[in-house]
Amino acid sequence: MVEYDFSGQVAFVTGAAHGQGRSHAQHYAKHGADVVVTDIGHNTETVPYDLGTSDELDETASLVEDEGQNALAIEVDVREESQVEAAVEEAIDEFGHIDILANNAGIVTISDLVEMDEATWDEMIDTNLKGVWLPSKHVGKHFVERGDGGKIVSTSSTAGLVASVGAGHYTAAKHGVLGLTKTLALELAEYDVNVNAVCPTVVNTPMISGMTEAYGEEVLASMGELTGPFNVFDTEDPGIEASDISEAYMWLSSEAARYVTGIGLPVDAGFSSK
Repeated sequence: MVEYDFSGQVAFVTGAAHGQGRSHAQHYAKHGADVVVTDIGHNTETVPYDLGTSDELDETASLVEDEGQNALAIEVDVREESQVEAAVEEAIDEFGHIDILANNAGIVTISDLVEMDEATWDEMIDTNLKGVWLPSKHVGKHFVERGDGGKIVSTSSTAGLVASVGAGHYTAAKHGVLGLTKTLALELAEYDVNVNAVCPTVVNTPMISGMTEAYGEEVLASMGELTGPFNVFDTEDPGIEASDISEAYMWLSSEAARYVTGIGLPVDAGFSSK
């Protein structure tokens, strides 16, 4: 593990109850940051697998504390501006500042666009795109008012780079995250805020296992097409590890990447080179 130093900094992580978000929170803590961990805490209408629970969110907070750092756990629905704004205010009240925003919260569902119902479309766009904009808006305001720089890192996807059949709503949202990232990078540059995204391939998380259970092995097999020449896909242990994405988050959150802004960094085993 590369040694970064986030001592004295505070990271705000969305979707932190399990999976990639939990990994990001632990990594920030390992490198010295206090961490605000947020998640929705309940399931939603159109997602057929379990989302992060309140107990899992508390467990993530405990894992941060096990690294010797302070943690604050807040249940937040990133689709709701009032909840996001209140969580950002609570974090600032608790720690005095936020230095890093990690926009990790997201969902995946499967449906062809011509068969998709409106609720499935709306929940995807609200979660995966609006749910990146709202934290960026309110933490971004804090960065502007504070005047001491900041970092925003968001999770896009290989589906933010190319089309993904059977998930057009997801593809649209993840392409949108890259557009949002580039625009925020330009708008916040004068305030010394770096804004970047990470574009993972399939990652071995509860989301993938939940999708497999909900949609069947054929969906799992189709995900194999999203991995690259390193052939990281395995039906018994699908995807790269969450820690691989966390390492990209750490670099983009650090001063080592101080001149990197407005990019979508693929962590995809070469998929985007195919």
